[in-house]
Amino acid sequence: MSSARILITGAGGSAAYNFRDALAVAGNDYQVVGTDVKPFHLELLDVEAKYLVPPVSDPGYADAINRVIEAERIDFVHPQPDVEVGFLAENRDKLNAPTFLPDARAIALCHDKMAFNAHMKANGVSVPEAIKIDSPDDLKGGLEELLKINPRVWLRAIRGAGSRGSLPINSFYQGDAWIDYWRGFRGLDYGDFMASEYLPGEEFAWQSLWHEGELITSQARSRIEYIFGNLTPSGQSSSPSVAKTVNRDDVNKIGESAVRAVSDKPHGVFCVDMKENAAGVPMVTEINVGRFFTTSNFFAHAGLNMPDMYVQLGLGNELTERPAVYNPLPDDLYWVRMIDMGYRLVKEGEWASKRI
Repeated sequence: MSSARILITGAGGSAAYNFRDALAVAGNDYQVVGTDVKPFHLELLDVEAKYLVPPVSDPGYADAINRVIEAERIDFVHPQPDVEVGFLAENRDKLNAPTFLPDARAIALCHDKMAFNAHMKANGVSVPEAIKIDSPDDLKGGLEELLKINPRVWLRAIRGAGSRGSLPINSFYQGDAWIDYWRGFRGLDYGDFMASEYLPGEEFAWQSLWHEGELITSQARSRIEYIFGNLTPSGQSSSPSVAKTVNRDDVNKIGESAVRAVSDKPHGVFCVDMKENAAGVPMVTEINVGRFFTTSNFFAHAGLNMPDMYVQLGLGNELTERPAVYNPLPDDLYWVRMIDMGYRLVKEGEWASKRI
């Protein structure tokens, strides 16, 4: 059994909460400390200590994190929010504890969804057709081209997590009004959006763990229902209320190809989002890099504890057991979760309900 003191940043979020939950069911002894910029949701986290720190944009952020590291004798730092992943990757030499992050160039590329799309396409990875929307004329031209592929177009913000600024549209009026709303209330404008081919098929999330260029393990799942998807304008969010394990060779191959296209020597966590086009081909939409998907505890409770393996590798330890590189879990496991209702792992055919 390994013992270590772990710092999770952005610990007030649900993704960090689930990362902590995965560590709690591991066979190792972890003492966990959390930081966040707000006090509210830190109250829900079961950790040894909780600290408020300034945002990444504050010049005192790195110093605050180092003070927590010193006060709590931290052995390893896991940043969960994208902004902290990016900052700590760029400034890891200023941090007084190790991380397990990909190279900063790969992270910067993945955080720009338009540049990422172009890079994937140039490297032969299947991606949806996409156009950067810098002006109303770009929106008109983009719609003209993309509506030839599908009767809807996916408009989204170039940066941000959680399907930020996403909306399916089929007219210039809808897209222009949507951008106008974000301009007036959320600080985004033309130049901050992209329009892409609408993908009507199944959605996959391929979670993978790498060490110095070697793929350690990976597992895919499909998103079946979304947290409050019925209340969002787009009809979905990036966080599922129901997910299911998926074992498909094409999903594995495309996911691995996408990661190898963004990094010459992948290192750390790479979580690839894909969605099928009208022909059933999985198309890569983005990579969540350096941090886990929100539901990292799904696979952990099923027996594939990637957060635990990630921490052990980040500490420089050898893994006591090596899971299969592809499809280590059976493809009949469901993860069901909802706000205020907890979560449950269910095997296909073992539902508690019965039809009458």
